[in-house]
Amino acid sequence: MAGAVPPDKSASPIERLIALFGRFPGVGGKSARRMVFHLLRQDEDFLRSLGGAIAGLKDGLFTCGTCGNVSESDPCPICRDALRDRTTLCVVENIDDLVSFEQAGVYNGLYHVLGGRVSPLDGQELSAENVDFFLRHLESSGASEVIVATNPRMEGDLTYFTLLEILGGRSDIKVSRLAFGLPVGGSIEFADRMTLHTALESRISARRE
Repeated sequence: MAGAVPPDKSASPIERLIALFGRFPGVGGKSARRMVFHLLRQDEDFLRSLGGAIAGLKDGLFTCGTCGNVSESDPCPICRDALRDRTTLCVVENIDDLVSFEQAGVYNGLYHVLGGRVSPLDGQELSAENVDFFLRHLESSGASEVIVATNPRMEGDLTYFTLLEILGGRSDIKVSRLAFGLPVGGSIEFADRMTLHTALESRISARRE
């Protein structure tokens, strides 16, 4: 991450922890210092619990072999839920966006986590493995509509058009994208429930009927 200072083994424990917190998205030097000094005021039981939770974060977690979600089981609970609407497949860039939709409670279909995006400036593109994984899921799900829920910014647009190209020969699949409600340059992760609901319900078909 730009601006993040790697931990220096010769630095003090406080300085090393500040440098580690500085690697979190959206956390600058001042915020990292505030978090570290907040931790210094906590009792040892809390610090041990926090350290244990971080150390064991990935224990017992699986990447869903069907959709790419992360949960305590494979397939994940969403893919296993027989009450989900299996006619729609909502494609998101990452797990954060999936969680945002689930917490908002505005969508009851299936998801697919791309695990990436198209961003030439960052040297990022959808790998052949990611594309194959998506197409296998689409085929096995039997969904008749793909909802492209990429973020309303340049990278999201490029990812959307890449998916359109991938699905160009599938006349049996309706492709739509989230509509107005999401601010240009914004992020699904930080959108509120009403914004997500409006964007989802007003989604625009990528192909003329």
